[in-house]
Amino acid sequence: MKKKIIIRGALGFLTGITIGYLITIIMSLVFANGYYSPCVPELISIMGNEINAVILQALLSGLLGAGFGACSVIWEIERWSIVMQTGIYFTLVSIIMLPIAWILYWMEHSIGGFLSYFMIFLFIFALIWVIQFLIGKQIVRKMNDNLHKAREDKSKGNNL
Repeated sequence: MKKKIIIRGALGFLTGITIGYLITIIMSLVFANGYYSPCVPELISIMGNEINAVILQALLSGLLGAGFGACSVIWEIERWSIVMQTGIYFTLVSIIMLPIAWILYWMEHSIGGFLSYFMIFLFIFALIWVIQFLIGKQIVRKMNDNLHKAREDKSKGNNL
């Protein structure tokens, strides 16, 4: 389990940086009028210059990805119910995500900004969870159908 956590964390670090940069590109396309905006102006101001802000954002995006990757092993703990897995996973990724979002000024620094960001995070989490659940349910249904068909084929073969 420890080896999986380390490997997924390392891969997640790289994935987090990649996703972070893709988000800055998309946000720049949508909001920056043809310019590349690597991070929010507040972060640049706090960090003193753009390069320091970008370095911090890259490192924290990597840490965010590492956290999500490492926490993904929770879904493999079969003795835990889906409710327990979901609750623990959500709690852990929230503990990782929300402070990073606050530090990087991805949310307005107010109670309203925090609550708004949290609600968006919760909505996206729930949406992804439901999609994953439905995909898993469909896979189980197909497996059960294949097992049922195999039993029928076997029983037909015994009746000949």
